[in-house]
Amino acid sequence: MPHYSGPLLTRPIAEALLAARDAGRTTWTGSLDLDRSSGEALLEADAWQWRDQRYPYPPKLKDRTIYYWDGDDFAAVSRYSGSLIKLVPTEWGAPTFEIDGIKMLPTSKTSPVEDARRKVALIEPGGKVVLDTCGGLGYFAACCLEAGAARIHSFEKNENVLWLRTLNPWSPDPDAPANGGRLQLNHADVSQEITRIADASVDALLHDPPRFAIAGELYSQVFYDHLARVLRRGGRLFHYTGAPNKLTSGRDVPREVAKRLEKAGFKAELALDGVLATRR
Repeated sequence: MPHYSGPLLTRPIAEALLAARDAGRTTWTGSLDLDRSSGEALLEADAWQWRDQRYPYPPKLKDRTIYYWDGDDFAAVSRYSGSLIKLVPTEWGAPTFEIDGIKMLPTSKTSPVEDARRKVALIEPGGKVVLDTCGGLGYFAACCLEAGAARIHSFEKNENVLWLRTLNPWSPDPDAPANGGRLQLNHADVSQEITRIADASVDALLHDPPRFAIAGELYSQVFYDHLARVLRRGGRLFHYTGAPNKLTSGRDVPREVAKRLEKAGFKAELALDGVLATRR
């Protein structure tokens, strides 16, 4: 799907546009793409103009919500299909997303892009073929592109997450000329597609699955055996785990993951909020 290029509004941005108009100003300067860039909007009494297109001033917008122009009105970047999925603004510019109110990316202490950058650096992707198992908003892939990866094979199962990506200016566009065709984004379930990937065909791996309760197959010994099979010897894997249930049940998911990876043929150690493993 092509990436959206129109304005993105949050409640503070909409209020700033109205405040500038009410103050008698004819222009407003700021970001209409979640801090990716800054530009100028021309202000009129009943509308405002950006990139040669006029838009109405929106009614009062909700907090923690991003809005896009759907051709008729400013609509929330959210969808409901069995669960509510939405793009959520952060103080860092780059948004996170939520599924039924559960935040999918860490944002309390740093930008989700900076968080991804630290994790991607662990696998040293420069010049490598990278498998990105659960693409999400594409921040791992964006950081791999930035670091000079030769090629990134990325999978995302949820079609609504793929839709969010088309509206998020921080998500990399596989078709953007600047990316040189290095990012291949597949709408598919990696737990099934992994069986079709050739032995030792990737140089590095990034695995950021949903929680175990949602996608237990992505934590299974069978799946980890496949990760070991497709990764060349000496290749690195970063597996995000977080620390779910540790306080309530005492379960140590990172150490459980490390043990399974060791059994699959990796040398594993805890790193950041997950596990860093090297194929033996």
